[in-house]
Amino acid sequence: MRNFLRVAFAAASVLAAQAAWPAANAPAGLVERASGSKATLAADGVVRIGWPRDDVPVRVDGVPLPPAAGLGSWAAFRPGPRGAILMGDTVVFQDEVDAAMDAAFAGGLEVTALHNHFFHDEPRVYFLHIAGHGDLRALAAGVKAVWDAIKQVRAAHAMPDAGPAGAGPAAGRIDSREIEAVTGLKAAVISDSVVKVSAGRHVFMHGVRSGESMGVNTWAAFVGGEEDAVIDGDFAMTAAEVTPVLKQLRARDLHIVALHNHMIGESPRIFFTHFWGRGRVSVLAGAFRAALDAQRNTGRR
Repeated sequence: MRNFLRVAFAAASVLAAQAAWPAANAPAGLVERASGSKATLAADGVVRIGWPRDDVPVRVDGVPLPPAAGLGSWAAFRPGPRGAILMGDTVVFQDEVDAAMDAAFAGGLEVTALHNHFFHDEPRVYFLHIAGHGDLRALAAGVKAVWDAIKQVRAAHAMPDAGPAGAGPAAGRIDSREIEAVTGLKAAVISDSVVKVSAGRHVFMHGVRSGESMGVNTWAAFVGGEEDAVIDGDFAMTAAEVTPVLKQLRARDLHIVALHNHMIGESPRIFFTHFWGRGRVSVLAGAFRAALDAQRNTGRR
């Protein structure tokens, strides 16, 4: 009987979460006004807006790709237990990622994935997935802010920037002791100009406890010299840690280059974000440490 009641309560909660909007035509109009984009109301109560990226011509494997073939940004809204639920996918080029992600966070949205859909695409195309829950008007305004940030980048430069053409950091000497002092992690000295730190965590995969040696780790590598270096690395995060880590990395001007999963069926679920930056070693190490602290503090809550 108790099991039956639990199941019945759960089912009732799901039905409540899927309740219809307060008025049949109100949500589409509200989203339209807040987002500045034409909104449609589907039969299942989902409100959708879209933005086909026809402003930049894209070729995939040498073939001109129309926006309808996978180059459309979209956002969808449905009623939820605390107002509305948002899911969306945003087409971004390399020089738009930082602006789009910063706008998403400023608008109270979550970034849930950053990845590619194609090989041999020119210019390179990425997809920034966003999510959120709460006030419908605020969520729609948040999407507008993301799309407006992208449009501002393109207004300044019609075609995507392929990246810096200058030389990278010259090989020098990196002080591993400084990196250890800042990050709190043991440093592995690969060479005078390459130093790496790593912190593992454990998950269960197929019932087997696995950790750092199986690739479940947060790490950073420093390449160059003390005054001019690059950092690249990867954070292994639970779902609750993703947003705090991404916010800290972006607040310190490190670039998020991917957000995805590496495994299927692990417990707890782990997500990975890859990052990149350039500057003084002490500044880069401090940015990495700030994100580490955000991750650890999330786990203590």
